[in-house]
Amino acid sequence: MERVIDLDQAAAVIAERAARWLAAGLTVGQVTWMDATSPWPRQLETDRALVCDPVSVSVLISGPGDAGLSVVLFRGGWADVDYFDGIDDGGPIPAFDITSAAVFGTQLDQWVPRAFGNLSRS
Repeated sequence: MERVIDLDQAAAVIAERAARWLAAGLTVGQVTWMDATSPWPRQLETDRALVCDPVSVSVLISGPGDAGLSVVLFRGGWADVDYFDGIDDGGPIPAFDITSAAVFGTQLDQWVPRAFGNLSRS
């Protein structure tokens, strides 16, 4: 898989936003990593030091009323993103052409309100 995005930089983008999400009452799960060199079935690791060749980084964010957002970013420049707003809206969100950690951050800033509403109202 082509290396379009630096996953360590993407993890830093998640960490930069986590305090704001926590302050808004969301629960932010541990960042997890998948190693391209590990045997199938590949295990997710929470310790970056255990991952020699990261192929993905992911996070699960939860909110009130069973709302949730799952983001798995792949180094090839796309993400598997699923959300449920806790009421009646949810599903996958198309996420491709992610060319940098900055672009990923911009996308996160759109996905989080889609799942949890405007956090500034909290």
